[in-house]
Amino acid sequence: MSEMYHDGHRELQQRFDTGRLAEFFEELAEDVINEDRRRFIGERDMFFLATVDPNGQPNCSYKGGAPGFVRVLDEHTVAFPSYDGNGMFLSMGNIAETAEVGLLFIDFRNQVRLRLNGAATIDHDDVLMAEYPEAQFIVRVRARNVFANCPRYIHKMELVERSVFVPEASRETPVTPWKRSFVERGRAEIIPKGDPALDGDR
Repeated sequence: MSEMYHDGHRELQQRFDTGRLAEFFEELAEDVINEDRRRFIGERDMFFLATVDPNGQPNCSYKGGAPGFVRVLDEHTVAFPSYDGNGMFLSMGNIAETAEVGLLFIDFRNQVRLRLNGAATIDHDDVLMAEYPEAQFIVRVRARNVFANCPRYIHKMELVERSVFVPEASRETPVTPWKRSFVERGRAEIIPKGDPALDGDR
């Protein structure tokens, strides 16, 4: 019995005669983050996060930070911070309800990608909080399967500039313009209490 493929996968694999290929790649997937994968994850400054709510509705979001903001804690676990966003908490709320996540890391320059699927937890008092300025909480993911797959359609791209809004201990983080615009338009009441956007000096 396959742990990776269900009947929907199998039907398409049979239709396109990819069953043997799929079996080969399933054998390569494991729950271990080896040294090569640790290095690859540690060099990334972004990833895509897929989650699912209790009703099976999916959500996919982009997560960015300084290089290495996703940390490999051991051969089965990664951790990353949740930073201030739009306040909807779509991804993090899903994690709180179902724990199921899929992380997709891409090196666009070298056209390489790595998938990590597993179960996530949220911790507001995680010991790593002190190491991530302005983190709201820490997400830890226990890997269920980790694997690289076909890079054929990855576009080759170069980094132009990293976001100035990524928190750093060495400087004050700028206020995001979209939040400031609410204040300027007389809608300050919808901005969370204590948010820097409410401080007119920033």
